[in-house]
Amino acid sequence: MESRVLFLLLINVLVVMSVTGCARFRGAQDGEPVVEAGQVPVIEPELERRDIQIAAIDTEDFELGLYAGLMSIEDFGVNSVAGARFAYHITEKYFVELAAGASEGEETSFERLSGAAQLLTDDERSLSYYNLSLGYNIFPGEVYLGSDRAFNSTIYLIGGVGKTNFAGDDRFTLNFGMGVRLIPRDWFAIHADIRDNIYDIDLLGQEKTTHNLEAHLGVTFFF
Repeated sequence: MESRVLFLLLINVLVVMSVTGCARFRGAQDGEPVVEAGQVPVIEPELERRDIQIAAIDTEDFELGLYAGLMSIEDFGVNSVAGARFAYHITEKYFVELAAGASEGEETSFERLSGAAQLLTDDERSLSYYNLSLGYNIFPGEVYLGSDRAFNSTIYLIGGVGKTNFAGDDRFTLNFGMGVRLIPRDWFAIHADIRDNIYDIDLLGQEKTTHNLEAHLGVTFFF
């Protein structure tokens, strides 16, 4: 008699377990969360999604603009310089640039001390140059102004060859330097550059290589 009662109880336990397991399996298949006894059901948080505006840069490869700054003409003082630049972006890393600028040389210390001796005429003190350079963007990134505003930017190296007209002669010129390009708008950029223009000169009867440092700010437009 007792064994029959135990057998019936065992059958009831097995039936309950099988029914519970099937229901849990069906719930898992239907994608419904399975909540164990005594557990708090999982609540999905309601998150507010921010609208993020991804900076768009024009796909145009050409860049045209103006610049102005200072140029140290060796032996002829630090003078203002102004010019124009035109660039073609070959890839995201490389670009070529054609630039032309002009400045004016002051009197040398020798001319000022001697009182009368003039090494150059007024026309010969006018300096103009043009060069063709290759640029390489080494550090593309972003510049943050405040906590919620960022502008695309890049630091680049640049160097090339050209000609400088100064002291009544055309002089083969090497130039190299670096710059920063800040892009506040997808069609507009701000530049800050430092260049060294290197050429030979022989005003006093002895030829020497001069280094003429140039620093300027400029704006360019993509098209």
